[in-house]
Amino acid sequence: MSQGPLKNISIIELGHVIAGPLAATLLADFGAEVIKVENPRGGDMMRDLGPKAQDDGLGVWWKTLARNKRILALNWKTPEGRAILRRMVEVSDVLVENFRPGVLERADIGPDVLHRWNPDLIILRISGYGQEGPMKKTPAFGRAAEAMSGLAHLTGYPNGPPMHPGFPAADSTTGLMGALGVMLALHARGNGTAKGQVIDLAVFEGLLRLIDYHVPALTGAAVSPLRNGLRQPMDFAPGGMFRTSDGVWVTVSAGGAETARRLLRTAAGDAFADDPRFATMAGISANMAEVFDALQKFIGARDFDTVQAEFTKNDAVAARVLSVEDIVNHPQIAHRGDIVDVAGEQTRVVGAVPHLSDTPGSVRWLGRAEAADSHAVLRDLGLNEQEIAALASSGVVGMPQESEEKE
Repeated sequence: MSQGPLKNISIIELGHVIAGPLAATLLADFGAEVIKVENPRGGDMMRDLGPKAQDDGLGVWWKTLARNKRILALNWKTPEGRAILRRMVEVSDVLVENFRPGVLERADIGPDVLHRWNPDLIILRISGYGQEGPMKKTPAFGRAAEAMSGLAHLTGYPNGPPMHPGFPAADSTTGLMGALGVMLALHARGNGTAKGQVIDLAVFEGLLRLIDYHVPALTGAAVSPLRNGLRQPMDFAPGGMFRTSDGVWVTVSAGGAETARRLLRTAAGDAFADDPRFATMAGISANMAEVFDALQKFIGARDFDTVQAEFTKNDAVAARVLSVEDIVNHPQIAHRGDIVDVAGEQTRVVGAVPHLSDTPGSVRWLGRAEAADSHAVLRDLGLNEQEIAALASSGVVGMPQESEEKE
């Protein structure tokens, strides 16, 4: 049993793929009891995406996205399944869903019905463009959200196409923002500000908020940030991505004008650093292409250890770009305990973040097989063996193979 800070919070997850499930996972890491509801005729598509674990054949992405969750296979669109879902709602704190707008309403379990069953229920609703507005019925996936937020527009080379990052940024940041929304709603419920409420979160909104600077840059300063290749869209300080003479990719940055001038002095000499154009950060920013070229020449002619030492001496940063092989063997990451082993599993995963001193999160188990906890969940809801057997035989509830049940 969890001893995390959310150990008394119970969550129903009707989500699928990434955004909704990740929100629930982040809360489960800190002790919330999450019951993930899947269709008995085939579970979440994340089970089949990506590589499979060598020891048991389950998808490794599924393993981490569904970790710390109990799995119930339930067709909640049937009258019998709806009755089971109602029992769950009546004793739960949170429900997470990320269907298209209208799916719950067409099944007659919209927020009005859910709040009739449990007025204190917090409902996290994640959709492509939100529950209302002219685009509410428009299909959307993470890439469309990355395009709408401005992220894709800001990523890539000036004369090249917009680019997506190397991970599902929109879905992942939506999961993070969804977990924050749940915590805010729980706090409001706890201090009497509100009872149960609905959190309406569009998938593009998390990135829109976290990018943060592009909207005020345009509206306040009439500046439109543009993609800038290996440099930031708006060059506030010397930096970028460079390759050393021994083939190491490094990202570098200098946080202030004095640091920048020290770095320029090291890279290109006194005359360059003392150029009046570089007297302020605004001047450095305005001439960043020339600064970038000087850094490129300096870094490209030296090995990584020399570059790092020179940058450190000048209070600037030159950080090695890590591959995943580097990450799992890195001493600082190991010291932080950020990659964790799980009992009975070959697969290692990123642990609970952030680190809490007194009530830390934990990974208690990884994502389980389909219907792994169906029997146990129904039993906890008060159903007897005859009722459970009837639900299973009718197909309303999926049951695991005996070898898969982990109770």
